[in-house]
Amino acid sequence: MGVPKGVKKNVAALGAASFLTDVSSEMVFPLLPVFLASFLGAGKEIIGLIEGIADSAASLLDIFSGHLSDKGGSRKKFVIAGYGLSTLSKLGIALSAAWPSVLVFRGVERVGKSIRTAPRDAIIAESSARGARGAAFGLHRAMDTAGAVVGPAIAFAILALLGSEEGGYRAVFLSAIAPAFLAVLVIWALVREPDARKQRQAGVRALGFWQKLRALPSGFVSYLKISCLFSLAYFSFALLILRASEEGIPAESILVLYIIYNISYMLLSVPMGRLSDIVGRKNVIGASFIFYGAVCMGFALAGSFGEFALLFALYGAFVAADESVNKAYISGMVKKGSRGMALGAYSTAVGAAYLPASVAFGFLWSAFGAMAAFGAAASIAVVSGAMMLARKEEGYAA
Repeated sequence: MGVPKGVKKNVAALGAASFLTDVSSEMVFPLLPVFLASFLGAGKEIIGLIEGIADSAASLLDIFSGHLSDKGGSRKKFVIAGYGLSTLSKLGIALSAAWPSVLVFRGVERVGKSIRTAPRDAIIAESSARGARGAAFGLHRAMDTAGAVVGPAIAFAILALLGSEEGGYRAVFLSAIAPAFLAVLVIWALVREPDARKQRQAGVRALGFWQKLRALPSGFVSYLKISCLFSLAYFSFALLILRASEEGIPAESILVLYIIYNISYMLLSVPMGRLSDIVGRKNVIGASFIFYGAVCMGFALAGSFGEFALLFALYGAFVAADESVNKAYISGMVKKGSRGMALGAYSTAVGAAYLPASVAFGFLWSAFGAMAAFGAAASIAVVSGAMMLARKEEGYAA
């Protein structure tokens, strides 16, 4: 996978680290809902709570780590700390004997993600030309998602060898620690701070946290409101896995579905990013929200492996657009000295919506069935998409 024109090799180094981290994470998390339900006695409400807290924790500290990395002119140390914390937490998950312990370590793992995400994304933005940022974020997501193809494949092989009993699951979780540790080494050895001297000289860094937050442009704030509305429909991916399991899809086949999703995500990340470089980012984002609504309705109606395979592939197409384009869009709205905070503010704000979204979805599903839960999510997504398409396009900063 080559580095696109206008994108520095720093992006590829971060992509390699994300590849290794996703090999590790995706050995664990596709199996975690089934493990919780089958061996630790957790119901849909508990799984929705765990994953909702995890998704919210994944964005809890983004705004602060982004601000601090702007202020200090050093982003790499936050990236290393975040990946390192996520690595250690996976050992705790592997050794957990009850669902409350999984809740704690799953939350800690996501806090690590929150610490690293905004500084890492700022490095990606600052390591690519303005007109190539969609491609840069797409390349990073593609490399990241390649790990999400390899990880479930390794987990599948371990379960096939050891069986789908509790011991097999724990063997998978323990094996996942090695690639996570290697990711930290890659960042330490290969990632370089981009234009560190210029970053320290940027006058906006003299502003305090609240001053800088208030100084973010109004166009960014209006976009954030639409994104938060959509996030109320963006429940945890674990509940999609649970939906397939509920329809009788066995654990080994769920791993295959997850691999299909990640192949779609991986193959489409760069094309979606490049498409946004050409046709405009808001158009791609708005269309992706409406497309997500259609996919939600498909999950409500699906019942066979073939139907779920198609839906997981389509869901991968949505995530490719969502993950590759949003951050490039935000990076173009703000000045370099505020980019870490803006990216962090976005992640923190939408992450705050993930917990109520997942919990509410789980309760709707339990009380009224899959159609009510997926239908509610689809409705919110379509409204959000229409608002995004009607939004006035913003100018792009350097």
